[in-house]
Amino acid sequence: MVGDYCPISGDNTDMHSQRNSKSGLSCKMVLQAVGKVLRKSKTKPNGKKPPAEEKKQYLEAEFTKVRVVDFDLKELVVLPREIDLNEWLASNTTTFFNLINLQYSTISEFCTGDTCQAMTACNTIYYWYDERGKKTKCTAPQYVDFVMSLVQKLVTDEDIFPTKYGKEFPNSFESLVKKICRYLFHVLAHLYWAHFKETVALDLQGHLNTLYAHFIVFVREFNLVEPKETCIMDDLSEILCAPAPPAPAAPSSPTSAPSPTSHNHVTER
Repeated sequence: MVGDYCPISGDNTDMHSQRNSKSGLSCKMVLQAVGKVLRKSKTKPNGKKPPAEEKKQYLEAEFTKVRVVDFDLKELVVLPREIDLNEWLASNTTTFFNLINLQYSTISEFCTGDTCQAMTACNTIYYWYDERGKKTKCTAPQYVDFVMSLVQKLVTDEDIFPTKYGKEFPNSFESLVKKICRYLFHVLAHLYWAHFKETVALDLQGHLNTLYAHFIVFVREFNLVEPKETCIMDDLSEILCAPAPPAPAAPSSPTSAPSPTSHNHVTER
């Protein structure tokens, strides 16, 4: 203990011994007072209750159960045997860009420089990096505009996303797709974190949930976004991307022959 370290030489006077005794007592009192403060700060920072974690409305069951499709999204993202991988990535990436851009446009009037002074999602702030690697903090609408402008430029570039027969994809194609998907994830995360209330007010949570789940299943299938990037939304992903429970089989009459499609739960739309 700190208070125990009081070296006293044999030729000290009584007065010196008394001063050391008082000093040791003072050290002990100080240590006790500090310990009391530390114990108090561990339970109540600054003597106050710690702020409660903000409730995530989008995780409530009444909202997560709302979808616009009821089948396994995994079937939509698996690479068909007759399709080239790059063609499949290009087609889906372009589609997700258009859908996420459309979804954001529904609440864009609520996403302003005043309401969203930074591009946030959960406890994360996203910064924009320009072509020279310069880091810039910007408002959410500015960030989304940068994302959509960049992606629009890429997906319409014939040298990167070729549409003409016989034209090859560049060697950097996969890395560019990963970059696009990472940016699109940021937009989706911001929609949930900052604008889910407006989405619910517009009765569009089913569309957002389905779009998000489809996107996450797709990027997981082809490892397009690193888990450390998407982990801030893992709680939602695990709910929305869980396989749908099988539909209960219709009871069959003992006197009737079984229907040839009684075990086929594919729904035609």
